[in-house]
Amino acid sequence: MKSEMSLKQRSNTKVIAKVGVLAAVATILMLFEFPLWFAPNFYELDFSEVPVLLGAFALGPAAGAMIELVKILINFVVNGTDTGGIGELANFIIGCAFIIPAGFIYKKHKSFKTAILGLVAGTISLAIIGAFLNYFLLLPVYSKIYGTPIQAFIDMGNALNPAITDLKTFVLYAVVPFNLFKGIVVSAMVILIYKKLSPVLHR
Repeated sequence: MKSEMSLKQRSNTKVIAKVGVLAAVATILMLFEFPLWFAPNFYELDFSEVPVLLGAFALGPAAGAMIELVKILINFVVNGTDTGGIGELANFIIGCAFIIPAGFIYKKHKSFKTAILGLVAGTISLAIIGAFLNYFLLLPVYSKIYGTPIQAFIDMGNALNPAITDLKTFVLYAVVPFNLFKGIVVSAMVILIYKKLSPVLHR
């Protein structure tokens, strides 16, 4: 009995350590972000979800969510917030919308096929949840905090895409493509490196 408890404790300790390491890597990757040509420049792409997804695949979706949470908390402590934590909460939800479906589907039957299915499901979920949160929460909150009318965001989008004429089209033609692009790029990176890193992640 003691031996079983000891093994379980060591296993839990390993998982916690891996969560911490992956969250730290994700936090560092958050520092390297860049805008995309089809979205206003306050939407910036980073690759911090790559280690989060690696953790979700190797350790399960719950661990993936924990990595996402720790990443957000570290960034919150290091860089602070100008949204009273609302932006961070939304980013956590959007991140989980991506990694939890992917990790859950892959956990059911670990294969290349289910990894692809999970990443596709996660990317679609990311786009949908991201659209709703931007429309109903993030853009209105940023508008109030920065004293900038939402129309200013729409005008920025319109300068890039004439089809953007209101908040709905802004979300449809800027936010959704941004998150789809992010999901595809991050998924591709995970597919390329997961098998190579898998022995380390499962050690």
